[in-house]
Amino acid sequence: MHRDQAARMLAAVTLTLSATGCTGIGSAGQPDQGGPLGGWRTAGCEFRRAPQYTVVGGIRLPTTPARLGATVDRIDKGGRERFGASFAGVEVDEMRVRAILYRVPSAGFDDFVRTNAEDSCIVVRDAAHGVGELGHWNDRVVADLAYWSDRGVRIVTVGSRNDGAGVEIGTHDLARARRELPARYGRSAPLVFVAENPDGHATPAGDRAAIPGTGG
Repeated sequence: MHRDQAARMLAAVTLTLSATGCTGIGSAGQPDQGGPLGGWRTAGCEFRRAPQYTVVGGIRLPTTPARLGATVDRIDKGGRERFGASFAGVEVDEMRVRAILYRVPSAGFDDFVRTNAEDSCIVVRDAAHGVGELGHWNDRVVADLAYWSDRGVRIVTVGSRNDGAGVEIGTHDLARARRELPARYGRSAPLVFVAENPDGHATPAGDRAAIPGTGG
């Protein structure tokens, strides 16, 4: 998957994610709904490509080709800065030498993807929320971390999911979090709750960062 989680790990009590404040140009208000529902593929998906490998510690692992990596970086950067209402996230499928891009349907963003994909295979799929909206909800939860700690709800990780499903909340207190966070933020808030183990591990999904001092 395409993540820069190491760069997002926190060294201070204040949690800052890359999704924060990324509404950017063209992200205000509602996204253009002119994009096709159900998704589409770029022209580069018509070609088969053999996966590339690297050896790490004697183990042969698939790796992202430089050209595909540059394309993903370009779309990720443009999506966050210019199309925050549509762009949700992007992941790399190294074995199939392609990227999976999630977006709220938008003709303008789709045109941007076509222009920047070049000959790479980008599989575009629908998402429920863009990074601009999720960044807003991420900020609200992060701002309330002390509040939730005082209430005994142990939040370990917070971060926007690459598939745009919502802001993922990792917690030791799953039942309480599912009950109390929607009561505070509203039932329509795009929050996804996952149970964290005591050591802070859960299934990764998106730009998640651990919160210091919570066992994560």
